[in-house]
Amino acid sequence: MRWAGQGYRVWEAESAAGALVAFAARGPEAILLDLGLPDADGFEVVRRVREVSEVPIVVISARGDERDQVRALDDGANDYVTKPFREGELLARLRAAMRSASRALPPSDTLTIGPLCIRTRERRVFLDGNEISLTPTEFSLLQVMARDAGRVVTHRQLLRDVWGAANADDVQYLRVFMKQLRRKLEQDPAQPQLLITAPGVGYRMKGPE
Repeated sequence: MRWAGQGYRVWEAESAAGALVAFAARGPEAILLDLGLPDADGFEVVRRVREVSEVPIVVISARGDERDQVRALDDGANDYVTKPFREGELLARLRAAMRSASRALPPSDTLTIGPLCIRTRERRVFLDGNEISLTPTEFSLLQVMARDAGRVVTHRQLLRDVWGAANADDVQYLRVFMKQLRRKLEQDPAQPQLLITAPGVGYRMKGPE
């Protein structure tokens, strides 16, 4: 599909692997995903993208079974369009998904907490003006913490928001990633001043001065 006339710039991929590579490299504003991929089930692509991003995903598929639609939406897709479809309808669904995602963004796409600057739209992090390289999961965890800076965020909430409800009880997994973040952001990871532990409850990011 070529929609240059509609104001969209489109990158295409013919496989799940290619789609995930393009997603990581391009950082698209929305994804149109066909479930019928040659190397993997499209549901897996939805889950993998949702591990690191809230980018709008509209599934297009010849599968009209309600169970497939429910599964795609439960995995994190924003909408599900069954083939055959009219182009106007698909574009309208895409615009609606993108509007919904834009309303979910914070008022500013830059969060500043002390020496830390997080550019949410670009998924970039700076500490004292120097860019810090984070993995997609590390970035998502930091972003959730930053949006609630100054407030304790429970283990369950962090696990649910970053990894999904199925992992809401895997506290050890969260501790591993928090340790990695502290190594990259704290002057002394053993005595954190930015990402603070609330014993037995969760974590708190230092609030704005």
